[in-house]
Amino acid sequence: MADYLVIVESPAKAKTIERYLGKKYKVKASLGHVRDLPKSQMGVDVENEFNPKYITIRGKGPVLKDLKTAAKKAKKVYLAADPDREGEAIAWHLAYSLDIDDQSECRVVFNEITKEAIKDSFKNPRSINSDLVDAQQARRVLDRLVGYNISPILWKKVKKGLSAGRVQSVAVKIIIDRENEIKNFEPEEYWTIEADFLKDKENFEGSFYGVDGKKQELKKQEDVEKIQNQMKGDDFSVEKVNKRERKRNPSLPFTTSSLQQEAARKLNFRAKKTMMIAQQLYEGIDLGGKQGTTGLITYMRTDSTRLSNSAKADAKQYVEENFGKEYLGYSKSPKKQEGAQDAHEAIRPTGADRDPKAMKSILSRDQYRLYKLIWDRFIASQMAPAILDTMTVHLYNEGVEFRATGSEVKFKGFMKVYVEGRDDNKKEKDKLLPHLEEGMTVKAQEIKPNQHFTQPPPRYTEARLVKTLEELGIGRPSTYAPTLDTIQRRGYVALDNKRFVPTELGEIVLEALKEYFPEIIDADFTKGMEDDLDAIEDGKEDWVNIINQFYQGFQPRLEKAEKEMEEVEIKDEPAGIDCEKCGHELVYKMGRYGKFLACSNFPDCRNTKPILKKIGVTCPKCKDGEVVERKSKKNRKFFGCENYPECDFISWDKPISRPCPKCESLLIEKKSKKGTQIQCTNCDYKEEPQS
Repeated sequence: MADYLVIVESPAKAKTIERYLGKKYKVKASLGHVRDLPKSQMGVDVENEFNPKYITIRGKGPVLKDLKTAAKKAKKVYLAADPDREGEAIAWHLAYSLDIDDQSECRVVFNEITKEAIKDSFKNPRSINSDLVDAQQARRVLDRLVGYNISPILWKKVKKGLSAGRVQSVAVKIIIDRENEIKNFEPEEYWTIEADFLKDKENFEGSFYGVDGKKQELKKQEDVEKIQNQMKGDDFSVEKVNKRERKRNPSLPFTTSSLQQEAARKLNFRAKKTMMIAQQLYEGIDLGGKQGTTGLITYMRTDSTRLSNSAKADAKQYVEENFGKEYLGYSKSPKKQEGAQDAHEAIRPTGADRDPKAMKSILSRDQYRLYKLIWDRFIASQMAPAILDTMTVHLYNEGVEFRATGSEVKFKGFMKVYVEGRDDNKKEKDKLLPHLEEGMTVKAQEIKPNQHFTQPPPRYTEARLVKTLEELGIGRPSTYAPTLDTIQRRGYVALDNKRFVPTELGEIVLEALKEYFPEIIDADFTKGMEDDLDAIEDGKEDWVNIINQFYQGFQPRLEKAEKEMEEVEIKDEPAGIDCEKCGHELVYKMGRYGKFLACSNFPDCRNTKPILKKIGVTCPKCKDGEVVERKSKKNRKFFGCENYPECDFISWDKPISRPCPKCESLLIEKKSKKGTQIQCTNCDYKEEPQS
């Protein structure tokens, strides 16, 4: 029998860690928490200092029995749950259940599942950190007080199955506030003037700047005509040329938030998917041979961008060997972001030598893509800045000033490996202007005025919302993905073209919370609570006092809401179509993935139909129906005939109404990194991509 018992959360980790530690150690998995608050009741004694009533989680009896048996036979038990607040709480519950002194050196933590890291962690065991446990306990109690008190009121007054929570309610408010901004937005007209210049058979572009050295806005067509009338001919004099060298520094390594954002931009991953795959990479992949199962990245729930000295040295060696000394970067310590716990390192590969190419055949497609993103960002963060030559040219015609800008990468530096994505999908122009000197004259081949209207702020994507929550100091790395999932499952918001749109239900619930529980949806209040939880973790505040301060103001609001909140009837919107199965009218319903059609005779008739969005194209196969936009089981958009299943035409690419001018076949819109390109499905006809 093994001398030592080690308890981790995941069975996948257990096998790997047992192999690293050797024959004297037996490693078992608790499969997460073994004790928690009961689901059937609030489980918090508000009359007795908010004492939590923990019970063994249903179904965990056999697991706990097995652990108790193994613990009795072992000389010593080590608790090796994840290195965060929740992991500390899991270790504390295990210590209680297995009758282990939580002040003994029973706790081991590691930031990566590699042989060296595991062995080092067992050289430095510690007692369970009661401050970390208290911080996690305070969060659970706080969430119970909010959720288990407000939710029943919402069930009674609005609709069954609703819930409220500190972070999720603020997230819904942010989405609804943005939607109201969009609805109330009044577009303003403005104009730009673009010019195509020619110098020694080289073309370059310039834009109107102002008059007589002063920047000028063009608000209406009359402003443009005035500028056009002031200019004479098509000759422009080059009066000033500014050239400078600019350095561009690499992005810092990933935090949980920045990983979720970048995976959304570059890989089109939802936050939930990103965290699921990151968990797999952290827990370990079977590399075969002597290496066996090995963790490929460090712990994926972190708000720190810090790297260990050994990780920096590892990256430095890789860069020098593979790119040369000139690509080595400076080792700058990142500033700690306000509110960041900084408990452990940034997300990084456990070994720089495990480059993505070597891992590609071992990993699944999604694992490979996410691992490559993490590896690229880590290596690039330790590389030299990129050096760019930039050039700004001031061109004049009768006092009217145009400016042309250009840039060229002189030294790629970190850009040889990785460049951070952009939310606006705009690509940086990398083109140096032709040789221009002061006193030269260039010709404007074409001067083009363009009318524009200001656009409302965009709806939130998952990446933008995560970034906003992080900037406001709301939630923590472990809460972003579940929060976004919850607000969709509750029907408060839906995704439309990968952007959040509030539902009528979400707006009704928010109005109720705004009137009776304004602090729950207040971003500053929620941030303040996160700060209080951090203070508990640091041992600066008592958790009972923090909860009590909150509850003193919360309890009277509960009583008022219970008495005064009016019941709301959510009526289904008629669709104006009869159900083909029973003849009753179809109505619009809101589901997790947006609106759909359902029979008003539910539950007697359970007929449902997707809402078909016509795109104005006749089906090329049956020539009878119209092509409509549909959703696959994985919520991916595709196009098919409205006469399905009689007609089985489908296309992942959007068909367009005009036929191919070359062969009369179907034209489609093909999207790529270069933009949207129209091409034929039958011949080689293509049109230039439109960005």
